[in-house]
Amino acid sequence: MVHFNYLSEEEQTKLRQTAEAIVAPGKGILAADESTSTMGKRLAGIGVENTEENRRQYRQLLFTSDEIMKEYISGVILFHETVYQKADDGTPFVQILKNRGIIPGIKVDKGVVPLMGTDEESTTQGLDDLTKRCQEYREQGCLFAKWRCVLKIREHNPSPLAILENANVLARYATCCQQAGIVPIVEPEVLPDGTHDLERAQKVTEKVLAAVYKALNDHHVYLEGTLLKPNMVTAGQSCSIKYTPQDVAKATVTTLQRTLPAAVPGVTFLSGGQSEEEASINLDAINKYPGKKPWALTFSYGRALQASALKAWSGKAESVKAGQEEFLKRAKANSEAALGKYTGGVSGAAAEEILFIKNHEY
Repeated sequence: MVHFNYLSEEEQTKLRQTAEAIVAPGKGILAADESTSTMGKRLAGIGVENTEENRRQYRQLLFTSDEIMKEYISGVILFHETVYQKADDGTPFVQILKNRGIIPGIKVDKGVVPLMGTDEESTTQGLDDLTKRCQEYREQGCLFAKWRCVLKIREHNPSPLAILENANVLARYATCCQQAGIVPIVEPEVLPDGTHDLERAQKVTEKVLAAVYKALNDHHVYLEGTLLKPNMVTAGQSCSIKYTPQDVAKATVTTLQRTLPAAVPGVTFLSGGQSEEEASINLDAINKYPGKKPWALTFSYGRALQASALKAWSGKAESVKAGQEEFLKRAKANSEAALGKYTGGVSGAAAEEILFIKNHEY
């Protein structure tokens, strides 16, 4: 006797196939879902005005890179504005991606807001009309979505309330997506801000992920049709102890082994303020780490795929090709890292630049 409704076999199959395609071997996600204000900060860094046309030109640079892009990039997360934009020749960006065999996705949360009764902790808003918005994005061609929740490590944080609230918000988001035929990427980010060591980061990430998967189970989310976008387990940015990529790999894989069901097809790590090169090296170490890893372990990077490209372009029409070459070079490095075959040393206009932003919001 069934006590709740579940997705049909056909709906489940479609979701699972999309999720599996996103984490195909050697492929990962380009996160190009920066909000208008965040994109403004990126453009300001290269002395370019934050106009819709400049944002469009930059996204066009990324999406129209050489055909080889599809060998490294399986999906692109778009911002609302970008879903409706077109290239110079009038082709919608969504169509350009689909023509290349790249899956369009969409950021659907409406930002982080304070959670009352906590010590500066937060939750994420945007659930009210989410199913309807997901259906509209599905009609526009988006097949997956992203929703970010944020947790902080401090002496008494994250609190049980923040962990529980964010886990439930992520689970509710996931059900809304699946109702609309969209694969939810579940993103509980434990921020790297702080002085905490690797062990503390690991314990907190384990607690957070355990709560998230309990909530997803409670909400009857079809796990095979989801992906996880977590932080790698790294020590706080201000921690005095320096850890190796192998230390990060051990802590990260152990955390996943303890909390992530084998039913989930894959993990698309966020870069969390690591430099381009650091994000590639750590992803490679995670894939080289011996042990049970029943999921694909790949990337969903924003800054760690774009920093050098943005710098090389610098808003100049004659530098579009240079920007694309930087982007593809880093995408290839991350593709190799996702296979555990990255040898390191790929240079770039901003390859070693620290991309950490305190209390990162976007």
